[in-house]
Amino acid sequence: MGGRLQAARQRAFVGREEELAAFEEALHSGGRVLFVHGPGGVGKSALLKRFAQRAVEADRNVLMLDGRMLDPSPAAFAAEIGTLLADERAVLLIDTFDRIHGLEGWLRDRFLPTLPVGALVVLAGRVPPDMMWQADPGWADMLQVMALGDLRPADAAALLDSRGVVGDLRDPLLAFAGGHPLALSLGAAVAIKDSAASSRWAPTHDVVATLLDQLVGEVPSPAHRHALEVCAHTYMTTEDVLRAVLPEQDAAALFSWLRRLPFVESSLLGLYPHDVVREILEADLRWRDPQGYADMHRRIKAHLTQQIRAADDADVLGAVGSLFYLHRDEDRALEPQVWRGEGEVCEEVFRPEDTEDLLRLAAVWDAGTVAAVAHWTARQPQAFRLYRRTATGELAGACAWLRLDAESEARADPVTATAWANARATAPLRPGEHLAVHRSWVRRRERGTSPVASMMRWRAVGWFLRSERMAWSFLAVRGDDPLSERLNMHDLGEHAWEGDVEYSLLAHDWRAVPAQVWLDRLLPTGAQETPARSEPELAVLSEAEFTDAIRKALRHLSKHGELAANPLIRSRLLAGRADPVRALRELLEEGIRDLGRDPRAGKLHRALDVTYLRGAPTQEAAAERLGLSFTTYRRHLIAGIERICEDLWRRELYGPN
Repeated sequence: MGGRLQAARQRAFVGREEELAAFEEALHSGGRVLFVHGPGGVGKSALLKRFAQRAVEADRNVLMLDGRMLDPSPAAFAAEIGTLLADERAVLLIDTFDRIHGLEGWLRDRFLPTLPVGALVVLAGRVPPDMMWQADPGWADMLQVMALGDLRPADAAALLDSRGVVGDLRDPLLAFAGGHPLALSLGAAVAIKDSAASSRWAPTHDVVATLLDQLVGEVPSPAHRHALEVCAHTYMTTEDVLRAVLPEQDAAALFSWLRRLPFVESSLLGLYPHDVVREILEADLRWRDPQGYADMHRRIKAHLTQQIRAADDADVLGAVGSLFYLHRDEDRALEPQVWRGEGEVCEEVFRPEDTEDLLRLAAVWDAGTVAAVAHWTARQPQAFRLYRRTATGELAGACAWLRLDAESEARADPVTATAWANARATAPLRPGEHLAVHRSWVRRRERGTSPVASMMRWRAVGWFLRSERMAWSFLAVRGDDPLSERLNMHDLGEHAWEGDVEYSLLAHDWRAVPAQVWLDRLLPTGAQETPARSEPELAVLSEAEFTDAIRKALRHLSKHGELAANPLIRSRLLAGRADPVRALRELLEEGIRDLGRDPRAGKLHRALDVTYLRGAPTQEAAAERLGLSFTTYRRHLIAGIERICEDLWRRELYGPN
């Protein structure tokens, strides 16, 4: 069967004469590196398989690896290679090199120079090689770069011939797919089974749906169709994702079915479809069932958001990146940089032995910040994350999430001191709350759009969503800071100076705009999340203001207009309530009834009940109904109000639990 498969693939392979000739030459001369690059589905994998076949025919020892199945670390890569280092006739072919692109510098500078002179290496990926290959005179004559594009018209027609496409179908298929090999193959697979197809064949939405149906065969059930749509929408699909989005289905069975589909591939992080198939599936669902698409997106987004909050620290970056990937078509600024930078930079927690390296980086960034870095690494070492180049181990960037619980801590450096002063002047911290200051230091070449900047941005978002009881956060940024993308935060006006460098402090009050509301504004989902954009900010009340509002609400418990104007309506206590006026009234009534369940608070409950729930016209009348002197009644009433205020203030600060 393997022989028959190989023969069928040989018959279907067309074109690429120049690339094959270059490989033949390299195969006989040895000591060369070929770098094939081109977009997804353009035929890189098929070309590498043909290379492998030619090498076997030439009696060479062939090892073919797939970057999707490799751990992007030098040690793991060396383990995969095994004894190849000693083989003069070795041919190493690495497909999907993008997935281990971070090893490119290590391969170029350390690994490849150790290979025997006769060995041949072929790398294939979507992006061209780093310019450092060309800058190194040693590689000038040993590296050959081949940009793989669409098939020439004659070769595209030959591919359709090999798939059995004849007559009037050829022209519309060529118009639909051009010279893209995968699109041609997928289109041909469907068109030749369509007895009604003719020269008028065109890739309408209906045809796209038919193409997908024919490609995967008969979809066993609607659940399988939904699983396929989830796989197309998410960055990587796992059983956890399927279980969260399709809770009533057998996630394990659906995952097993997906992984067997011919256009679904596996990686260390999960399953993903080929790019062309992903886009077709996405376009089809958006057109066919826009509400279903929005519902699926919302469920996946909710799952990933929860995953960010619950994940181990080491898994936070991946979860945030997956969340951003959901919005890849909505805002170019939010697209993940993972395709170019995956494996190129790794994140590490700070260790004492990193101190000198970090201080040198801080000096390059801003000499005035070195003292602050030294101070905080000694007092909050857990706050720091380091970003190192995989190939060289160089420290490319660092960031810190400095938690401040008291003003005395904030005085340690000008940036944290200014952040605390801004918070105090705008809306001071309440009991049990803290603020956080985000600092970052990067090398000049990493500023702007880079894997380091993306990873630090994702880490910051993770901190935003995972922090408990945080009142304020501040991003300390300067003009060329990689976090100058403001993440929906604002400058309160008072800047900080460290030496000669000015820092803006981009602030967010998480009590006024909670994390979920902020996230929905940062990553909206079209019209479905428009209400979150216009949702008013919550009122951040001091304890005195909160207590005063409770007293006023009790006095006007039956007056809708008065309750609607009460600041408690916009408090965290009532956040998200569809009818906050009714909710406030019920909250206070329930608070009074709760006092009645406490045997020690019976007198307080009766004073509140008669005064506010049974409609006594005056406090004197309430005292008379209770058979109490006015002084005693007032003592009970005031004590009862204080109990209500204490309970609700605790819920305002810490939530219902």
